[in-house]
Amino acid sequence: MDLSRIRYPVAEDSKAVDALILRRLQSDVVLINQIGHYIVNSGGKRLRPLSVLLAARACGYSGERHIDLAAVVEFIHTSTLLHDDVVDGSELRRNRETANVVWGNDASVLVGDFLYSRAFEMMVDVGSMRVMEVLAHATNRIAEGEVLQLLNERDPDTDERRYMEVITRKTATLFEAAVRLGAVLAESPPEVEEAAREYGLCLGIAFQLIDDALDYSIDNAELGKNVGDDLDEGKPTLPVIRAMAVGTAEQRALLRDAIEHGGRDRIDVVTAAIASTDAIAYTTQLAQSYATRAKEAMQALPSSAATESLAMLADFAVSRTH
Repeated sequence: MDLSRIRYPVAEDSKAVDALILRRLQSDVVLINQIGHYIVNSGGKRLRPLSVLLAARACGYSGERHIDLAAVVEFIHTSTLLHDDVVDGSELRRNRETANVVWGNDASVLVGDFLYSRAFEMMVDVGSMRVMEVLAHATNRIAEGEVLQLLNERDPDTDERRYMEVITRKTATLFEAAVRLGAVLAESPPEVEEAAREYGLCLGIAFQLIDDALDYSIDNAELGKNVGDDLDEGKPTLPVIRAMAVGTAEQRALLRDAIEHGGRDRIDVVTAAIASTDAIAYTTQLAQSYATRAKEAMQALPSSAATESLAMLADFAVSRTH
């Protein structure tokens, strides 16, 4: 599915967000400019700011503050990427070396902090306590998700419930906040705001489930990172958890050991073990069920081109190949 078609109802808004991001990245500290531009311009899909724009228009908002909040959401997301790559020791993202590889961990963490603080500056400029409440709660939940993921690392006994709690907080929370902000700006009634929140939450979960399925199903040239990175970092994601649940005793032993000690050097064997079970299909089907829930929640919103794009965005989240 073509993202440009999904963006069509907010195409001009998207251009305004891109321009605002570039303006607000500016700092008289040269390194901040270098790293900020490096990661912001690294080819991301910008689905989170797109979610803000589409939700605002779908809820009938006619002002301009959604431009600011879309940029805020992208800055928060970009900051988490900088921090994540340092914590995970990642070397490749979107087919480019990560910022921590190019400039080092210290610079990456500190520029991530700058982007967080710039996001909160911009948030204050919007002048809405409800907006600040939504985003402050979201950033807190994201941090909790990061810590929960850390607790699950190298733990082969991590189950599906614990995994779902991590991705709900770490990934889905920002999608949830992004869509909810559109309803807040439009001063939507509580039932519409709740529908927007539910849509964003389910969209984010579906998106992360597909990300984790792709980690074991395509090559890194298309994915933009090294296949098996999650396993090498000791992260038990759903394809591995499911494969251990339904695989043979030999497969369970292999996967447990790979989680505990890293599996990059035997990724072919690990991938074969996952492929021989229903783990990828199971993960994909769960993602599709969340995408369906997202579209069902969206039915509470007025019919419009933006609403149709939100439905297409849910389909895109589960049909994409990278």
